[in-house]
Amino acid sequence: MSSDRTSGTTRRPASMLALATVGFAVNFWAWALLSPLGPRFKEILGLSATQQALLVAVPVIVGSLGRIPVGALTDRYGGRVMFPLISALTMVPVLFIGLAGQGSLAALLVGGFFLGIGGTVFAVGVPFVSAWFPPERRGLAVGVFGMGMGGTAISALTTVRLVRTGGSATPFLLTAAVLALYAVVAWFALRDAPGRTAPTQSIMARLAAAVRLPITWQACVLYAVAFGGYVAFSVYLPVYLQSAYGLEQADAANRMAGFVILAVVMRPIGGWLSDRIGPIPVLVAVFAVVACCAAAQAFTPPLMMLGTAAFLTMAAALGAGSGATFALVATVAPADKVGSVTGLVGAAGGLGGFVPPLVMGLVYSLFGSYGLGLALLAGVSVLMLVLTVTAVRATAGRRPAAPPMPSRPAH
Repeated sequence: MSSDRTSGTTRRPASMLALATVGFAVNFWAWALLSPLGPRFKEILGLSATQQALLVAVPVIVGSLGRIPVGALTDRYGGRVMFPLISALTMVPVLFIGLAGQGSLAALLVGGFFLGIGGTVFAVGVPFVSAWFPPERRGLAVGVFGMGMGGTAISALTTVRLVRTGGSATPFLLTAAVLALYAVVAWFALRDAPGRTAPTQSIMARLAAAVRLPITWQACVLYAVAFGGYVAFSVYLPVYLQSAYGLEQADAANRMAGFVILAVVMRPIGGWLSDRIGPIPVLVAVFAVVACCAAAQAFTPPLMMLGTAAFLTMAAALGAGSGATFALVATVAPADKVGSVTGLVGAAGGLGGFVPPLVMGLVYSLFGSYGLGLALLAGVSVLMLVLTVTAVRATAGRRPAAPPMPSRPAH
């Protein structure tokens, strides 16, 4: 009887991966609610361009930096606690903004600050998913989980329409309801991988130990370029296309959506390839491709076909690179520090998306062209390629032996 009961409460890895990916998407949906409404708040509240940018940036910054402590907390308490906790906490600012926080910039900034909690969920999922899969399957598993970043697309596609059809509170109330439902389901359905042991050190001690690992800073740099490049283009590509090619806003937005979708789809493929041939060859190919495409685009070739091909190829490479980076983390980082390392690397990736748009804007204002900015991206990609074949390859070669997967009761 006890064997049957244990068997009934032990979830298969695929089920845990699916639940984690849904949780990632739902929380990222909430995290991205303010961005589509930025122009609306600018008009209603009379915000300056700087104030509008600040409003959109606050949740992103908090969600990126918040991954550092949340990753360490996940090492300690596990995803079975942290997934429903993050979802429940994110409900609070979502409801506040929806019901009472849209009347002033100050209220929106306070709500946006705590809305950043939703963005930290990434640091919960990577260690949770990694623990459920053996090393040779972690790349694909973490890549599939990474597709949850498509939750931002849900927000982009639905938020404005819901406001127009149901009122200013509608998208927030709907998102809060989905968060509540997920928190309840996660609390009862999620289970940490069998054999998980909680570290005994304090959070600060574990973060300090993670910082001292070579793989931490190496993965931070790689992810800041790979995922940061994806974030930067997903934000700035419409502006670039309108300025460089004279496209209309709707056309530019549609092309940006294609860029985002391709990058999201390629993330698990990058993880899968890392399982098959190793993350180092994948990352080498990724940064070589990005360097070539950025160099070609620096000359502002005709949008059809060369320009379109360059951007779509870059999207595929950046998505695959994001998946490969965390395949590297999942296999090289010590098992009891995956959450701490993930938090630091995730923060680097989120913050990495802020630098390129600033550089592109500055370059365009000085030279009236984006060519130099894209040439800089090509140069940085070459540096990442060199880093990968030297320091990162050496670190991966010294990775500790993976502990055996704990046995599970037969189903």
